Amino acid sequence: MIKEVKSLNREELLKSCVEHDQIASELYQKYEVKRGLRDENGKGVVAGLTTISTVYPEKIVDGNVVSGCGELRYRGIDINELVEGFVSEDRFGFEEVAYLLLFGELPNQKALVEFQQLIASRRTLPTNFTRDVIMKAPTSDIMNSLARSVLTLASYDEQADNIELANVFDQCLMLIGVFPRLAIYGYHAYNHYNKEESMYIHFPEEHLSTAEVVLSTLRPDRSYTKQEAQTLDMALVLHMEHGGGNNSTFTTRVVTSSGTDTYSTVAAALGSLKGPKHGGANIKVTQMMEDLKNNLTDYQDEAAVTQYLEDLLDKKAFDQKGLIYGMGHAIYSDNDPRAAIFKRYVSKLAAEKGDEAWEEYQLYALVERLAPEIIAKKRKMFKGVSANIDFFSGFVYNLLGLPEELYTPMFAVARIVGWSAHRMEELINAQKIIRPAYQEVTADRAYSPMKERQ
Repeated sequence: MIKEVKSLNREELLKSCVEHDQIASELYQKYEVKRGLRDENGKGVVAGLTTISTVYPEKIVDGNVVSGCGELRYRGIDINELVEGFVSEDRFGFEEVAYLLLFGELPNQKALVEFQQLIASRRTLPTNFTRDVIMKAPTSDIMNSLARSVLTLASYDEQADNIELANVFDQCLMLIGVFPRLAIYGYHAYNHYNKEESMYIHFPEEHLSTAEVVLSTLRPDRSYTKQEAQTLDMALVLHMEHGGGNNSTFTTRVVTSSGTDTYSTVAAALGSLKGPKHGGANIKVTQMMEDLKNNLTDYQDEAAVTQYLEDLLDKKAFDQKGLIYGMGHAIYSDNDPRAAIFKRYVSKLAAEKGDEAWEEYQLYALVERLAPEIIAKKRKMFKGVSANIDFFSGFVYNLLGLPEELYTPMFAVARIVGWSAHRMEELINAQKIIRPAYQEVTADRAYSPMKERQ
């Protein structure tokens, strides 16, 4: 073990780091830097082209902006039409939509059945992988557990570094298949070894959809209702893909452009998704709502809810960050189409769960209605604001009995499909490594010999 050097002052070193890394905000304006690769209106810098999905902040009809009509399209198909298609015919949507994103066309009945069987056949983990990898060094951070498992899977793949399209395609299908098991088993290992609870390692049945696999492998008795499975399936469909510009998908394309392997690429995407500004946002919503409930005696007291939301923005409540979590989006203004779709399933599930769940749903609906008005009054806004899908997803996962440790991993179980599609598209089309420019703003300095340094 390396001994700590006592003479170095940690606080002084950190102070020096901050002092020399701090960049004046006016320099970003001087050099016309698009911070976060977005302009002040939230419009992203065009860094590439994609056929996989498109996100529009609003709908344009005859040259006019139609408010409340943010759009999300998978392979050119509006998400509302896509959802209505499989819901009206009483099908789970995950495998059907995954097929669309990966191959560019909707499957016919025969192709869908064969693809479902293909995914089911790829759910098998290497011999003793659960024991030797997942159950070793369990952690409450299931996203890190997922990343470790993905990187370790490379050791079982003799063609891990082969980036020919056929091989990458096989690797992606395998990861789509095993992600639910990696996440659920990672949680069960933590729940057993760290929390001293019973551990269940259920094997997924081949005929089940991905949502059903999640619920049946998570729960001790493997049981679930149809409404529960349909709601989780919808969550997975809506989280599956969101354009090439979201942070984890852009990470996927950046890392892919370097020519690295699939496992390293997906591990990098997982690290991005884990962040509280990206996939971890729904946890902050549920924590904020718990704090709100603790400050209420009546869930429908609009005055009390309004005061709490104002206190949030004034940094007087919850984590004092000045944010109402689950409100607003980098792209959408006054409508996140995913949230609008998902809300219908939230209400159905809450009604099935009983009076307490329905009362809590009503509180969420109240916050959803009040928050945009309060934000508009207290903040300088360049665009409208509305609830995003993260606002409801944590509440739904709680109703489904998913532990908080699995909230962001559920996002990953869905988004691995989008990452896979974008990795394939990047490999097919990219010619150059992605390398944006950074402007140096440090004055030239001469090297000082050791004897002259203070």
